[in-house]
Amino acid sequence: MRLTFLLLAVTLAAATSVSGQAPASTPGTPRPATVTTPATPVPALEPTGYTYDPSGRRDPFISLVRRTASALGTSASSRPAGIAGLSTEEIVIRGLVKGRNGWKAMVKAVDGRSYQLVAGDELLDGTVKMVTADGLIVLQNVNDPLSTARKREVKKLLRPTLEAQ
Repeated sequence: MRLTFLLLAVTLAAATSVSGQAPASTPGTPRPATVTTPATPVPALEPTGYTYDPSGRRDPFISLVRRTASALGTSASSRPAGIAGLSTEEIVIRGLVKGRNGWKAMVKAVDGRSYQLVAGDELLDGTVKMVTADGLIVLQNVNDPLSTARKREVKKLLRPTLEAQ
C-alpha cells in the first residue's frame, strides 16, 4: 500500500512539472516569432528653430555638458595662421635675443613651430606689451563677465625659477 501510494505521488509530481514547461522545440519545427517594439528616436538635446542674440553672453539654452566646436560656434581651424593664432598659455619661451631695435623673444608653440615676438605683436588672446632680458609681458584679454578688469598682465619668463626667488 505504501509502495503504490509512493509511486502514485512520484507520477503526479512528474506530470505537474512537465505540464508547466514549454514544449521543447525539435530541429525541424519553426520557432514562433517574437514581438519587438520599434525604437523611438531620441530628441536632440540642442534646441532648433530659434535665434538668440547673446550680446556677449552665453546662450542659456545650449547644454554646458555637451560643449563641442559646433555648439560653441567655432572650430579648431578658425584660428589665424602664425603669431595671431597663438594663445598666451600655449607659448613657451626658448630664448631672448637683443638687437638694434630692442629685445626679441624666441617662443615655441604647441604645434612645434618657433616664432619671434617683439613688443606690439598681436596674439590670439592679447598683445605683447614688452620683451625684457628676463622674458616677456603679455596684456591678455579677460573673458570673465564678473571681472571688472578687461586686461591682465601675464609674465612669461625664460627661467621661471627666478620669479620664485
